[in-house]
Amino acid sequence: MSLRHAKLQPTGVFPSVCSLDCPDQCGLLVHKQDGKIVKIEGDPSHPVTQGSICNKVRHMGERIYDPKRLQYPLKRTGKKGENRFERISWEEALHTITEAWKKLIAEEGAGAESIVPYSFYGNMGRIGTEGMDRRFFHRLGASRLLYSICQAAGTEGYNYTMGSSVGTDPEETVHAKLFIMWGINAVSTNMHQVVLAEKARKQGAQIVVIDVHKNQTGKWADWFIPIQPGTDAALALGMMHILFAEGLVDEAFMQEYTVGHEELREHVRSYDPYTVSAITGVPVDDMYRLARMYGQASPSLIRIGNGPQHHDNGGMCIRTIACLPALTGQWLHPGGGAIKGNGAALEHNAAALQRPDLLAKGTRRLNMNLLGKLLLEEQEPPIRSLYVYNSNPAVVAPEANKVRQGLQRDDLFTVVHDLFLTETALYADIVLPATSAFENTDFYRSYWHHYIQLQQPVIEPYGESKSNVEVFRLLARAMGFEDEALQETEADLIRQALDHPRNPAIEDITYESLLEQPFMKAKVKPLFPGKLRTPSGKIELYSKAMERKGFPPLPTYTPLCEDEALPFLFIPAPNHNFLNSTFSNNEKHTRMEKEPKLHMHTADASRLGIVSGDPVRVFNTRGECELTASIGEDVLPGVVVSQGLWADAPGGKRTVNALTPDRVADMGGGATFFSGRVQVAKLG
Repeated sequence: MSLRHAKLQPTGVFPSVCSLDCPDQCGLLVHKQDGKIVKIEGDPSHPVTQGSICNKVRHMGERIYDPKRLQYPLKRTGKKGENRFERISWEEALHTITEAWKKLIAEEGAGAESIVPYSFYGNMGRIGTEGMDRRFFHRLGASRLLYSICQAAGTEGYNYTMGSSVGTDPEETVHAKLFIMWGINAVSTNMHQVVLAEKARKQGAQIVVIDVHKNQTGKWADWFIPIQPGTDAALALGMMHILFAEGLVDEAFMQEYTVGHEELREHVRSYDPYTVSAITGVPVDDMYRLARMYGQASPSLIRIGNGPQHHDNGGMCIRTIACLPALTGQWLHPGGGAIKGNGAALEHNAAALQRPDLLAKGTRRLNMNLLGKLLLEEQEPPIRSLYVYNSNPAVVAPEANKVRQGLQRDDLFTVVHDLFLTETALYADIVLPATSAFENTDFYRSYWHHYIQLQQPVIEPYGESKSNVEVFRLLARAMGFEDEALQETEADLIRQALDHPRNPAIEDITYESLLEQPFMKAKVKPLFPGKLRTPSGKIELYSKAMERKGFPPLPTYTPLCEDEALPFLFIPAPNHNFLNSTFSNNEKHTRMEKEPKLHMHTADASRLGIVSGDPVRVFNTRGECELTASIGEDVLPGVVVSQGLWADAPGGKRTVNALTPDRVADMGGGATFFSGRVQVAKLG
């Protein structure tokens, strides 16, 4: 089914791709009637997603045609945060932005580094998130952003063990006999891994979930193992202790494909089950049962989630879990091994796309997790302008009260490019209307399965909305930049990105081939026999690279940093019907999710006089929010869990990131959303 000219045909069914920051990246079929989307369904011909999609995407049409969606540029007329704007033209908006920037650049001591782009993957289209935007800001000389809010810590940790973002082919996981879903609410965030696991389950596979909350995935499992937050590395090391002690390891595999197995064998002697049980809250008998299941089942797969890496010790945690398949040799068995991500298989030519050659040498890089601190504390040069796209930092960034206080600065010139007047946009001086993915040309590469997909516009732009690529071309022209790289077309950008001789797995995938078939699979080979991108070319159970950077070279459990002396560890997890803050302002999705809850153990609630349905205040010195108590046995004592990033209701306090620390994790500059402590009190 060709993707050509779908936008020009007012009625029909057209192939598309889900743009959300989700590992599944589903193939879609979009139904149009008289130029308008009337239905979105899964594409049954997609080899992985096979026609099933989540409610988030199924109801995407209502988001696209939501009456609250922005249709034209706005200029602030009231105080920041007051929601007072007036309509302006694109010409005035572009002139206002570029004149403000030219003035900042000309000012002595400020310069282009006083301008900070802030973005993430609210839309996973590659040229819209890391193409023309990067080129423009490189040429401008703006400060660079460290994109560390999601999986930076875990990625660095995993890479120390495995060399790059490589894992098991999801399509092969139907052969697994044991699944360990570790720190991932897959039912809500990776539904097609659940579908594949269900197929394996019908052939006798067992499903184990390890998590801090018995969410939908925990309830789906054959066995749910609750664990104290931030102690996952200790549990993995305890499993290793038992595997070595009981001879449940593959000595030949370790000898051939790993370095450091003898050092690791000696190291884990100190992580005996009784010591680890006291750390993790996992009973000794359960630890033996888990380790024996893992050591005896083959193929076995560990699906490593994002949750554990959002702790102070998150990088080491993921590095440690990633060592387990090497001990039992699971990488040699189809469907065995682990999946944290598979991005390396689909690696595109990032240098050709982003053009770092346009960048001035020595341009500073700022960690996006520290936005509030960066805006409020003196920098050199000071931050004088913020350009926000594909993100909503007033809700998603840690220390949200700091972020909003910084956004209120009168001397901060802020531009927000989005589909809606988000919480961040309320503080903007200029707001620009953004196109949806269905109105753009872009390419998408999953970070879970091995398919690249092309999106061609299915509908005309909504109102006066424009894509990121188009806006940055216009800004470049208004700034007087004449570089050819800043005026190239979407097709040019995609061709350059996919021309990547260093990754022969995608050598047959081109812009032209994707025009004729909506998805193409990379030519992926099994990892072993083969050579990894680690310094040794093998799985590094002992890492000299870590040692040189001051980390323990062997997997090690480190307790969480000391936070406030408050009784509860607070985990602000994702929910089923939002994706971060996306959909939190759409009525259908908020109705399906019902209300923001705080999950709490019965014993803790009883001590505080709280019952299910009570409104509660959750607070610490960073801030507070008000949620509805949900009492039961789904979390351990001393742990409270919320789900979803809810938009603030009038008069309500629902911003859970008002409570989260902006400390930086052990690796990658990652976020520590899950390592904060809170107090809980019944309201009224």
